[in-house]
Amino acid sequence: MSRMGDVLAGFHAAWEFESDSVLIRYERGIRTPKLFSALGERRIPLAAIEAVTLEPGRRGTVVLRVVPRPGADPLTEAAAGQLKDNGDPYRLVLPAEREALAEYYADELRAGLTESGPAERFLVAAPQVPLSFKAYDAKASFDGRTVRFRWFWTGASSAKWKAGDQSFAVSDLSGVEWRSPEVFEGHLRLLRGEDLPPQTDQDPAAVVFGLGYGAVHESLPFAAAVLAAVRRGRGPMAAVAAAGPRRDPADVAERIRHLGDLHSAGLVTDEEFSAKKAELLAEL
Repeated sequence: MSRMGDVLAGFHAAWEFESDSVLIRYERGIRTPKLFSALGERRIPLAAIEAVTLEPGRRGTVVLRVVPRPGADPLTEAAAGQLKDNGDPYRLVLPAEREALAEYYADELRAGLTESGPAERFLVAAPQVPLSFKAYDAKASFDGRTVRFRWFWTGASSAKWKAGDQSFAVSDLSGVEWRSPEVFEGHLRLLRGEDLPPQTDQDPAAVVFGLGYGAVHESLPFAAAVLAAVRRGRGPMAAVAAAGPRRDPADVAERIRHLGDLHSAGLVTDEEFSAKKAELLAEL
């Protein structure tokens, strides 16, 4: 491996080569992809790298890239191949005149690789919590133990309003399904090992994205952090957080008002209205 502390700077990022890992520091600026700015930095151990490539890029550039092993990085596992090349945090774009230097570091990295194939556990750290973002129909938050969805009356379906705000302990989850907001009908769905509703807008364990809601740089790190926590298995501690804090009375009043609108419109039955109203009042 190259000397510890060697740095290779490219567009939007600089790679620092250490004896057992590569520390990637991302620039902050209006031209830097928002995902990179949100991540800040990523340390990828050599044990987590499957391959190293160096290829010609666009407009007089070359691209040095490390490919994580399957199962080694929660971010790429959650992305499931949906990131575009310019959003791949493990690509370093360099001017073509630096190709010889990039080839040297690529060879050094390859010489340091000792493992390949699927990893038994995540080797790259997950994005740090707490994390939150706004989807089209809810605000999603995660404190490391519990995922919470707080529905927006302007976007949530009547099915989600009937179900009420949701809390999910990571110990009750089996995985995460993330669909990029850059494709039609993006969403974040929590998997619980049971049959899923056919539509995410009807699933209380899912939030849907929309124009300006659930952006990649907010929702993907969130999905990766939840996935990592699920894989770690937080045990009984996760259940403690499920109850959550007492709600703001003004918030409860607004939700009862909206529930009344649904009731008046015939979307909620008398029994459902009474039960849900009692449930909301009990949260005060």
